[in-house]
Amino acid sequence: MALGMYFTPSSFAPAAYDDCIKRLDAAGAGKPPGRLYHFALESDGVTQIFDVWESEEAFQAFGATLIPVLSEMGVDPGPPMISPVHNIIPG
Repeated sequence: MALGMYFTPSSFAPAAYDDCIKRLDAAGAGKPPGRLYHFALESDGVTQIFDVWESEEAFQAFGATLIPVLSEMGVDPGPPMISPVHNIIPG
């Protein structure tokens, strides 16, 4: 069952998000296995993230690369809201 993961960090400016994406690409983790969708949303100058993953195991495997990158940048994503995906309607 797919899982939706929603992160609402208290401070993660769009420029910092762009830098994070560049670092993940450089680490070979720009398109991690098991991530079905990735959305970066901006609200009041803060980037929020919503991802859909095939499984929690796939997300945890990505975390091995993501967490050190975020820590190096001084970004605390906070705990995600994790929910099973009930339905996806494309386009």
